[in-house]
Amino acid sequence: RKIREDGDIAEDTPIVPYQCDAREEEEVLDLFQNVVDTLGPPDVCVFNIGSNISYPLVETTARKFRKCWEMGCFSGFLVGREAARHMLKRKAGGTIIFTGATASLRGAANFSAFAVTKSGLRALAQSMARELGPDGIHVAHVVIDGVVDTPWIRKNFADALERLPPDGICEPRQIAEAYWQLSQQERCAWTHELDLRPYSERF
Repeated sequence: RKIREDGDIAEDTPIVPYQCDAREEEEVLDLFQNVVDTLGPPDVCVFNIGSNISYPLVETTARKFRKCWEMGCFSGFLVGREAARHMLKRKAGGTIIFTGATASLRGAANFSAFAVTKSGLRALAQSMARELGPDGIHVAHVVIDGVVDTPWIRKNFADALERLPPDGICEPRQIAEAYWQLSQQERCAWTHELDLRPYSERF
């Protein structure tokens, strides 16, 4: 109900929630098969799993590093691969979008695990774009260079948000609009990488 209301989605448009651990190959396989069985082959797939952690290098355990990579990069491979398989099978193209971050482009101090994860995801998107483009599958990577306005952010960083100027935070609706536009591009002028940030964000 909340998704329908927030997205202004018509009552006759189906919204079907699914759940899986995207780090587990069998769960991802089952997820896509369930989607195909319920709604049909995917036209668009968005990989948007977050795995942002911040620790000094010497305090980053192997477990933390591995979990960050599994959530943010390895699972992107599994999801991207299965989306591609189903799109190739139906021979009608499609769009696969990966959500990146500032760490996709450069590694910051205390973000070693996250930087490796996001730069790896970006490389995956580049490889997939070059491989799948000739088959009509548009693969895009979107760098979100700024804070996104979510309930979790507002709860945990309320003081910092108060110091931001008007429109100094990324609005989910505007990000979704950019993703929608990517999915509608004609193949004669595809965007592979797009960066989104508030006007006040330094870069």
